[in-house]
Amino acid sequence: MISLIKLKSYLLGLLLLTAASCSQQQSADAQALSRSTAGGLPSAAQAKGLAVATLAGGCFWCTEEVFEELKGVHHVVSGYAGGKEANPTYQQVGSGSTSHAESFQVYYDPKQISYQQLLDVFFLAAHDPTTLNRQGPDAGAQYRSVAFYRTPQEKQLIEATIKRVNASRHYPNPIVTQVAPFTAFWPAEDYHQGYFRLHPTDPYVQSVSTPKVLKFRKAFPQLLKSPL
Repeated sequence: MISLIKLKSYLLGLLLLTAASCSQQQSADAQALSRSTAGGLPSAAQAKGLAVATLAGGCFWCTEEVFEELKGVHHVVSGYAGGKEANPTYQQVGSGSTSHAESFQVYYDPKQISYQQLLDVFFLAAHDPTTLNRQGPDAGAQYRSVAFYRTPQEKQLIEATIKRVNASRHYPNPIVTQVAPFTAFWPAEDYHQGYFRLHPTDPYVQSVSTPKVLKFRKAFPQLLKSPL
């Protein structure tokens, strides 16, 4: 189910579809980078020499901003992955009527930031990978933690990271993140893209997203595009 706070935020988002002009540019970038739902890297990203990583860690309003702030990250697109249904909508995914998870794709320059560093941020600061089908007030399989891999090497890195974090006792409970092959990614509706920055006073952003972003900034200051 969609939490009450998030439902209110969703309704607010519908009223602000035509928000600031910067959102229009960001939406255009998102569409250009993530038009393809196949396993390959979109041509726009290839031309820029970018790599792509697909992850899911609860509400994408939270996780998108975390990865947008990383140096070497060109763009982050919120969307849906891990399901079988074509063209899922936010209403469908949020209600749990599809098999998708709220996800995000990170387009990054591997010369500036590594896949391993993205995994470290994901598992150590971007979300709680030990809660099954839940992140904060959001409950349901659509909010599950998933690390999607495109190559055997990525799968090995994901599994090794999970093993290392578990051994470090960083969390009191073991990681329950799914490790799954990437199949397809469906970009979310335009008004979801860059939601954190466009709606700083949104109740959900203030109560749920902002604390997560602040936690990440404190944990990985060396990876920020702009120093604190």
